Formats: sequence, structure tokens, C-alpha cells
Amino acid sequence: MFDPSAGNTPIVVITGPTAGGKTALALALADRFPCQLISVDSSLVYRQMNIGTAKPDAQLLRRYPHSLVDIRDIKHAYSAGHFVTDARAAIAAARAANKIPVLVGGTLLYLRALFQGLATMPPANAQLRLEIESEAASQGWGAIYAELHRVDPVAASRIAPADRQRIQRALEVYRLSGKRISDWQKDSQPAPVQRLPLKLILVPRERQILHARIAQRSLQMVEAGLIEEVVALRQQEQIDELPAMRAVGYRQVIDYLCGRIDRSALVERITIATRQLAKRQLTWLRSDPGGLWFDPEANSTIDRVVELVEGVVNQ
Repeated sequence: MFDPSAGNTPIVVITGPTAGGKTALALALADRFPCQLISVDSSLVYRQMNIGTAKPDAQLLRRYPHSLVDIRDIKHAYSAGHFVTDARAAIAAARAANKIPVLVGGTLLYLRALFQGLATMPPANAQLRLEIESEAASQGWGAIYAELHRVDPVAASRIAPADRQRIQRALEVYRLSGKRISDWQKDSQPAPVQRLPLKLILVPRERQILHARIAQRSLQMVEAGLIEEVVALRQQEQIDELPAMRAVGYRQVIDYLCGRIDRSALVERITIATRQLAKRQLTWLRSDPGGLWFDPEANSTIDRVVELVEGVVNQ
């Protein structure tokens, strides 16, 4: 049994590709241990984004409180640096309350920043950003992404072709310093984590199962009112170019509302984009050392994870 008086309790991380069953496992642990769930999701931080983020409903959040959910307005960008500061505070608060910090989510950049450190990179340069935006306006973002692929294929492999903000930043860093952003990130200093986490990675054994989960989630989001959610947000303020709206699902709905895609193609576009995201997450996870892999479909997974957690908290 977990002994809250043991002091420096370990950190448990539950991660994996989108739609992989992370939340269900986190709730199962919270039913068995005194846990504080801490979200590792770059979209769940935003109060106004609910349906497209698969955010747990209010009733579930009351029963299973999550730190770092609904802490930001969509007008205010949230970064890995913000997450590191907030996550460290949440971990400290959990330990002070004699709870196990359980980080759950699939924003892998945030996890790397927390446990491996943030790279020190050149600051933003407004003039250079304007130049890149001007080039994109004349040549198209596809050409800008192709340039990034030429100068920094490692970074390009981690950035979606539609993620203009990260493409722009990667090129900005390269043009400012002559050094690839992937090299800056490689040279980052480790974060002062005294004890490595128990890292649990959830991935269905069969790829078709993950694809089916993604397709089902995409359909459910649209049926639950994702379009209406985005319409309501757009009525309140200009949101189309906000970083928050680059999240999968939201940017496809904006494309639909702007007439760039048909309603009949919307669910398929969201599904394809989500599958691409899951593929990038899996590539990242396979290249990142550490972690124990589990099949969320296996009946033995919860029991095996409970045994592991019991083992680390009683060390």
C-alpha cells in the first residue's frame, strides 16, 4: 500500500498517441491510489476549448481533479516554458498534500522540457518573422516547410506541415544563428529532476485499432457540437490565427467555415490530421529512451500498472 509519509514520492507519467486510452488508465490509478492528476496537453489548458480537445466533462473533473486544465484564455499563447513552471508547481503541491503526481497527456515536447530541460535559443526577432511571413504569402507555406526540410530535416520531421508557428520559429532560429533548432534542443541542459519518473506508454498493439479509435473520436466530436463550439468562439472575437486554433480538429473546422473544405469531408480531414499527429507521437516515443509500453486493450494492463506503481512508491 502507498505510504504518504514516505517523503519524496515518485512521479508517474502516462503518455502515448492521441486516442490511446491515457485518461482511462489515469482514472483507474486515481481510484486505487491517492493521486493528483496533472494534464500534459497543450490544448486542455484553454478554458474555451472543450469538445475538440476531448476534455473530460465538469462532473468527471470534479470527481477527478486535473491540474493544468482550464488555466488559460485562448488569446494567450501557452508554451513549453510555461508548462515547466506550472508542472513543477503542481508536482510540489501534490507531494505537499501527500499525493502521487500523475502526469497524463500526449504533448511530448512538454514532457521532454520538464525532464530533460529547455534549450537556450535566440530570442524572437520581429523583423525576421515578418520576412518569413512575407515569403510564405508569395510562395506558400509549403515552400517554407520545404526550406526547413532542407536546412533541418530533424526538426521538420517533428513539425506538421500545417504548423506555421513552429515552422516559422525553426527557420527564424536557423537564420538568426546559423544553427539548427534541433541542435539547440539537443544541447539543452537537464532539468533538476532528482528522480526519474515511472513512464507508462499506452499504444494499441494493432495499428488498425488506434486508427479506428481516432476515426470514432473524430466523428463523435463533430456530432457533439465541435462546429458550433468554433462558431461561438468566432462570434466573440477573431480567433482564426490564434496559436490555440492550430490544434487538430479546430483548424479543420475553421477551414470548413471559411469554405476551404466541404462539410462532407470534415470528419475525414480531422481523422487524417489526427492519424498524422499520432504517427509523429509514436515516432517521438520510439526515439525517446525509457518507458514501459502497454496495450490499452489488454485485460492485464491495469493490474500490471498497479503493481508497478505500488513497487515504486514503496521503494
